[in-house]
Amino acid sequence: MSRFGAKKLNVSSIRIFHAGWLVVASAFMLSLIGVTTIDTTRPNTAKYQLGLACLGVVVGIGIAIIPAKRLRQASWWLLGFGLMLLIFLLIPGVPDFIVHPRHGARRWINLGLMDFQPSELVKIAFVLALASHLRFKQHYRNFSGLLVALCVVVPSAFLILIEPDLGTAMLFLPAMLAMLIAAGAKYKHLVIIAFLGISASAPMYMMLKPHQKDRINALIAQVQGDDRFEQSIGYQGARAMTLIGAGQMWGVGETDAKELLAANHLPEEHNDMIFAVIVLRWGLRGAIIVWALYAILGIGGILASIGCRDPFPRLVAVGLTAILLSQMVINTGMTLGLAPITGLTLPFMSAGGSSLVAAWMMAGILFGIAMRRDPLMTREGFTFRDGVYD
Repeated sequence: MSRFGAKKLNVSSIRIFHAGWLVVASAFMLSLIGVTTIDTTRPNTAKYQLGLACLGVVVGIGIAIIPAKRLRQASWWLLGFGLMLLIFLLIPGVPDFIVHPRHGARRWINLGLMDFQPSELVKIAFVLALASHLRFKQHYRNFSGLLVALCVVVPSAFLILIEPDLGTAMLFLPAMLAMLIAAGAKYKHLVIIAFLGISASAPMYMMLKPHQKDRINALIAQVQGDDRFEQSIGYQGARAMTLIGAGQMWGVGETDAKELLAANHLPEEHNDMIFAVIVLRWGLRGAIIVWALYAILGIGGILASIGCRDPFPRLVAVGLTAILLSQMVINTGMTLGLAPITGLTLPFMSAGGSSLVAAWMMAGILFGIAMRRDPLMTREGFTFRDGVYD
């Protein structure tokens, strides 16, 4: 093959019609519904959220034009930077105007115009770094390679857990398992990793703060029909389910929703509990529409991964899609009383700058992956050397 021909094979071409549009369209609709929902009780916050959504779209466009190769080269540096920021959050003596604790949690760094949550950056960097590692066959087919993958997951999840932020820490294991399955890991290794993850639940429970343990106990009591926590640690969950029940099939509309929210005093109705407001205002149909939009986003992410011949972008697409969908399942589950309340946001919808911008960054990466046709050959991602790629 001529030198010119080899270069031609290594150039990714751009698609006009691709699965990335499903991701962007669903993300746009979710963001719009989120702003409209926040406007039910907090008009000023809704305006700010709209501005953040525009910022997120711009950032998403910017990251979409970055080739996958550049993301791979930066992946470990981004993860290292994110871990250093997580450590910085936990350093005692940092002034409150820089790291201001909220409800006993140290998760945010004050940037002036907005608060930055390093765990949102770490979620993305973790997927990029893990995909960079798992692109080699000897890393996903040998257990020693999977142990290295665990070493990518454990520090990130541990540092986030002790902020404390149980919800975000819970996202790493399902994303890792999804990426291992997509990479082609052996089933016996997947079983071992799943067993290790389940075994770690007991030590993780011991690391939780008292109020986090109380929330788990409140959920168990609620399932058993015990209402003794409804006026204390279980108040938020009880109010959310009451308002969800009031929404019924078609919802109560904007005016009645405002009155019911004011009467029931639902904490964090614009943030963690926004799904309850959606169901209250638009009923079960609103919930179905939201779930359908996430399903479309997930389909777009999976189709983007299927269209990749290079393992790195394929694994990135799987990992980011798994994180977004896992976060949606956990958030809506805790709002419906099916999971303990962890303070995890609903992607693209909950109020919050870091969460919204990070979600659009993920959408931008997925769009960029779907937009590009993989080259027939790449130097590191897809070669014919033994032990590199199936």
